[in-house]
Amino acid sequence: MLKALFRVKPVAPAGHVDAGEPFEGSLDGEATLKRTLTAKHLVLLGVGAVIGAGIFVLTGQAAANHAGPAIMLSFVMAGFACALAGLCYAEFSALMPVSGSAYSYSYATLGEFVAWFIGWCLVLEYLFASATVAVGWSGYLISFLTTTLHLPFPTELAQAPINWDGHTFIATGSILNLPAIAIVAAISGLCYVGITQSAFVNAIVVAIKVTVIVLFIGIGATYIDPANWTPFIPANEGPGKFGFEGVTRAAAIVFFAYIGFDAVSTAAGEAKNPQRDMPVGILGSLAICTVIYIIVCAVLTGMTNYTLLGTAKPVATALEPYPNLAWLKTAVEIGAIAGLSSVILVMLMAQPRIFYSMAKDGLMPKFFGRVHPKYRTPYVGTIIVGVLAAALAGLMPLNVLGELVSMGTLLAFATVCAGVLILRYTRPEMPRPFKVPMAIVICPLGVVACLYLFWQPFVEHWKIFVGWTILGLVVYFTYGFWNSKLRQPT
Repeated sequence: MLKALFRVKPVAPAGHVDAGEPFEGSLDGEATLKRTLTAKHLVLLGVGAVIGAGIFVLTGQAAANHAGPAIMLSFVMAGFACALAGLCYAEFSALMPVSGSAYSYSYATLGEFVAWFIGWCLVLEYLFASATVAVGWSGYLISFLTTTLHLPFPTELAQAPINWDGHTFIATGSILNLPAIAIVAAISGLCYVGITQSAFVNAIVVAIKVTVIVLFIGIGATYIDPANWTPFIPANEGPGKFGFEGVTRAAAIVFFAYIGFDAVSTAAGEAKNPQRDMPVGILGSLAICTVIYIIVCAVLTGMTNYTLLGTAKPVATALEPYPNLAWLKTAVEIGAIAGLSSVILVMLMAQPRIFYSMAKDGLMPKFFGRVHPKYRTPYVGTIIVGVLAAALAGLMPLNVLGELVSMGTLLAFATVCAGVLILRYTRPEMPRPFKVPMAIVICPLGVVACLYLFWQPFVEHWKIFVGWTILGLVVYFTYGFWNSKLRQPT
């Protein structure tokens, strides 16, 4: 049985799409998806996924509670780990341009059991992330409605019925988060119709939020008070609260801000020229977003003392002391609503494609692998993911969802970094359109960096994560193991 658990799926070099070669990649049936995305689409998808909750929600909370003005260093640390993983994702996505992302890469290098575990962790990333960001989207929408438009909104329908105080769940008195459910339902419908339409809408949304962010940086920079950056690293006040330990803890939190660049890899099965365009999409979007994050952090903490930024809308909070910038605050709220919408869009596109790949391998029920005859999207998976994400967004608190997302993502990133190096030794003859430079150094460093950041939230949430893992093992050993195509006689 042990040998069966670590069966490695055979990898065949992908045909070059532009050359007209037949393309199946490493998964049967991949050619059923429609190839319409260019490098520009992929970069915009990456930017659309990454720029959102990090700037508009998490930055202020991490600064106020953990890092102070040194939140800029936290983003550098998280960005460094992402850059290492990004290089590895670029090599894999060009070598194996399929829709399974880290799941497919693990299957080809570390075996079926590890692939299942990573696929299960990716559910934490994409499914839970879409729900997490939907909760943030709801907060900005309600703020815009009540403070800008002065329209009432019932509090019973504005937040989840439970909250997490750091130790236990407590009742909030609310019924559900209705706006969060509504946005998930609307975007799920868009993903159902087709990826071309989704990418087009995403490009418009990205343009809106990047414009707002540029305005905030350009105007906010003139209001910076250098005194707000002192002390740059506040004195340690306890475990994970300021000092260098707090900077590290904040890095694990703001890692959530980078989640999404790897979602570009799930669109490899729909890229026109994945060998060329996937590395451009992944690394390009990551580089653009890292620079934007660091600059925004500098302006944010320079305009307002970091102790005041621990709100659900820190960018808007930083503008509130300046009445003459009320118009910019309104623009930021609109940009946040648009920005978080695009994040939800990319996450809800990614998760059904993970299930699609797992279903094609027999590890998930076959209905996840069904493609709509007209729209050519994994429509059954899109419906199921939409329903689950809407339920989580409407009923679960933001802080718990966010921590779990980071944990699942970091494990997936660490596995991809290890997989690149393993495949270099097990299949050195395979043509690699893009190669990680100094892989013997970059890959192990990526594994260590990601696992180090994973450990920060794991210390507090290990019971939840272990429970999620046990649930995944039950699903695998009751269905996936027995239906795996690698078990079927040839």
